[in-house]
Amino acid sequence: MVKSKSEIRKHLRAARRVHVAALDPATSALLFRIPPAPLLDLIPQEAVIGLYHAVGAEAPTTSYAQFFLERGHAIALPRFLTISDPMHFARWTDPLAESDLVPGAFDMMEPARDAREVTPEILMVPLLGFTERGERLGQGGGHYDRWLADPPETRTIGMAWDCQLVEELQTEQHDISLDAIVTPTRFYGPFDAR
Repeated sequence: MVKSKSEIRKHLRAARRVHVAALDPATSALLFRIPPAPLLDLIPQEAVIGLYHAVGAEAPTTSYAQFFLERGHAIALPRFLTISDPMHFARWTDPLAESDLVPGAFDMMEPARDAREVTPEILMVPLLGFTERGERLGQGGGHYDRWLADPPETRTIGMAWDCQLVEELQTEQHDISLDAIVTPTRFYGPFDAR
């Protein structure tokens, strides 16, 4: 029986939550600390790197933000002026203390209104599910797919837990595939995503 995207999302959210809850805190602290070498090979010097501010059981991004900031990269996070406005990216200058973040339109932490808007050349993307071919199932809002439809030169890297790997995903024409995916144990790609 073919499940709908909403049913698949519900299942994957639950599996991700259970997986993260079962992680030993000492082990968990070591995951997603330093980007793997194949990922670093995809990132040009001084590229603007877009991340997301992880919530709940999403793969964490704060250590990657600190890592890239220390190497001279500008870091950006999504920002929404209102829930009906398109997603934009603005500079995130303090990944360690998060002193430059405020609650945004979706109650997620985002750069304050005075933070400079930037366009990421590399974008670390959250997801609920992925395939070994780089297909991605997002939260369902379509924000990343819409943003990526405009600047197709941005390289996309999915960040996920290993439990989020699925054999198949229902994809639609507007769904943007990823260039690569990083999990705590594997690096998938790079794919010829677009």
